[in-house]
Amino acid sequence: MSVSDLFKPLTLLHGPAMRNRFMLAPLTNQQSGRDGFASEFDQEWIRQVAQGGYALVQTCATHVEETGIGFDRQLGIFSDAHLPGLAEMATSIRKGGGLSAVQLHHAGHRANPMLGGIPAPASDYTVPGVRALPTEAVERIRDSFIAGAKRAELAGFDGVAVHGAFGWILSEFMSPQFNDRTDKYGGSLENRARLTLEVIEGIRRACGPDFQIGWRLSVERYGLLLEELRDITADILDRELIDYLDLALWDSAQIVQDGAFKGQTMLSVFTELPRRRVRVGAAGKIMSAQRAGQLMDEGCDFVLIGRAGILQRDFPLQVEANHFYESPKLPVTAEYLREGGLSERFINHMRGWQSFVIRGSY
Repeated sequence: MSVSDLFKPLTLLHGPAMRNRFMLAPLTNQQSGRDGFASEFDQEWIRQVAQGGYALVQTCATHVEETGIGFDRQLGIFSDAHLPGLAEMATSIRKGGGLSAVQLHHAGHRANPMLGGIPAPASDYTVPGVRALPTEAVERIRDSFIAGAKRAELAGFDGVAVHGAFGWILSEFMSPQFNDRTDKYGGSLENRARLTLEVIEGIRRACGPDFQIGWRLSVERYGLLLEELRDITADILDRELIDYLDLALWDSAQIVQDGAFKGQTMLSVFTELPRRRVRVGAAGKIMSAQRAGQLMDEGCDFVLIGRAGILQRDFPLQVEANHFYESPKLPVTAEYLREGGLSERFINHMRGWQSFVIRGSY
């Protein structure tokens, strides 16, 4: 498949089609107000990427409960008071010609008490001195995800992306290591996946027929079992519960090191599944036009751009103009990011990433 195929439209189960195969990954940037309100820096970031040629732009992880906050200056969607700022973001994306989605997030046991978070573990032993969530609290968090989706729809977004990755609450409940519950949300894989499924199915019932639902899945760490994740993903794809699956891989080319799929690419474990009309894409070190094209050959319907989108806000337009485009080599100076339009808050966040900002550069 040639790089030019990345610019073919892609239909989704619900709502409008993607105009091409580029999706902006949900990028944590820690530049919102400390009350969860979208800041001027959020708005400027969204305005920049909205003009960058993406088919779909996701917000950063946006917490659905005030006490579910995971990191400082996190965007919120737990109150109707957040709607004006969110609506401005949705409008900017629409003006740029792309589809829009809010990534819905709850930090679970990693909710940060220093920021007003209340750790919400699946099990008693995860956080010292903190008891597991009672069943009714799990159901409340489920309903908060659904309420967040309804707010996103009211704000004018085309859909939401449910954050089921990186050990946050939905991923935590899926993990046999972090979930030893004996109620309906623990034990069997079916029970451990119940919270994710109830969130997705609840959003579909609560929102309009054109509203789009994505699901971000990671397959590493936090006690997650690849074979189990493959099984639950196969069920979700077969039942067409989502519009798109976002495989959050640290490296889209990584190889499975052990187990039943040893020697295969991690990506192929999921792209070889029957997907019916659900679209499947991947993130993970996609830093060039050629790598994006290769992923289409490897079974992806679209690609998610993260690091490359921070370095160059219009990555899709760069690829369209040059089919051999390559992102700047990392690390880069803070001044390079500043000249490109990143806020000081965003730059400070990127300093925490290994080998992204040259140490000592200002």
